[in-house]
Amino acid sequence: MLPPEIVFSFFSIAVLLALSPGPDNLFVLMQSAMWGRAAGLWVVLGLCTGLIGHTLAVAVGLAAVFSASETAFLAVKLIGAAYLVYLAWGALRAGAGTQASERPPRQRPAQLYRRGVIMNLTNPKVSIFFLAFLPQFASPARGAIGLQMVLLGGLFMLATFLVFGAVAIFSGAIGERLQKSARAQIWLNRLAGIVFLGLAARLLMTQR
Repeated sequence: MLPPEIVFSFFSIAVLLALSPGPDNLFVLMQSAMWGRAAGLWVVLGLCTGLIGHTLAVAVGLAAVFSASETAFLAVKLIGAAYLVYLAWGALRAGAGTQASERPPRQRPAQLYRRGVIMNLTNPKVSIFFLAFLPQFASPARGAIGLQMVLLGGLFMLATFLVFGAVAIFSGAIGERLQKSARAQIWLNRLAGIVFLGLAARLLMTQR
């Protein structure tokens, strides 16, 4: 069981980390602006689901593999970058092909949810961050370390959902207004493509 002071301090830090600019909240912002608030929230749910995988990886020690193995780290990094390039290509094509009389095609919730999961799980830096961050708030004196990791991961997911959910609602409201203009939608898609390419480049340049 985690003491209230540990819960409060950890949750406060998690909120601040979620608020700091990064690839995940930028990803949520662009997806929400392109497809609307509901779409953004589905992406947020996917990102939070991905955090479950990272939490379990840390709890059983798998994250140490990414920290120790250059090959494993590089493989996951390449998969994540390739997926972001794929999203960029789709966004740039949509931007170039949108006509004034067309509305942007709506994305299925399952597709958006899957997009969030993949985005999060293919970022090996998250697992390594969890491996370094979560154990600082756990103690053998409070019981099973694995269970404490799971509880801390749950708190981190809650903080992420609250912050990213607010980003999705805010940017989605703006995006839905922009989508009423065909020209704005074209530029929004192009901007999203550029952002996705930038995120891919950033992921490729990250070091362990």
